[in-house]
Amino acid sequence: MLVIGIAGGTGSGKTTVVNKIIQSLPSGEVAVLPQDSYYRDSSHIPMEERSKINFDEPAAIEWELLERQLIELKEGHTVHMPTYSYLTCTRQPETIVVEPRDVVIVEGILILTQPRLRDLLDIKVFVDADADDRLIRVISRDCIERGRTPQMVIDRYEAVLKPMHRLYIEPSKRYADLIVPQGGDNRVAIKLLTEYIESRIRRPGIISNF
Repeated sequence: MLVIGIAGGTGSGKTTVVNKIIQSLPSGEVAVLPQDSYYRDSSHIPMEERSKINFDEPAAIEWELLERQLIELKEGHTVHMPTYSYLTCTRQPETIVVEPRDVVIVEGILILTQPRLRDLLDIKVFVDADADDRLIRVISRDCIERGRTPQMVIDRYEAVLKPMHRLYIEPSKRYADLIVPQGGDNRVAIKLLTEYIESRIRRPGIISNF
């Protein structure tokens, strides 16, 4: 099993990179553990207070559960990954069954900030993108998927996303084995990454570094 961590700022193109890796490999070879699925449950907090939750700081994530389930996958066990709703800011009763695969991708803005999680990753990738490009993507995504207005997104970007990026996400870049500039638009870097992954899973037991 090859475990890949893909980090980067909100709207940097992480999902695009993940999808291109999945598309480059035979069907069924990749399992994905998104950091967003492991947000701590907030159902005990009044609804009006949930909108104030800072989703961009490490304390918002139940890292212990993510790490435990990743270890279980590495040991060959099936796990039940939690699901989370951004609309209600609560963990949902439904879970997703994730089975061990040749490649497991752990994806999220904060995954390289966690020492124990980093130790479980074979390859650590940081998807980089200009702040303006990330903001445009965040506005488009949050307005469509999370019911926010453009002004709400911009206000949140200035108050939360920008300072948290500088405090936690940008510094975690130092732990990456590979930095992908230009986000999901960098076809050359993504091609090199996917070819490296293919070579690793075709030659089990061979360990090499970027």
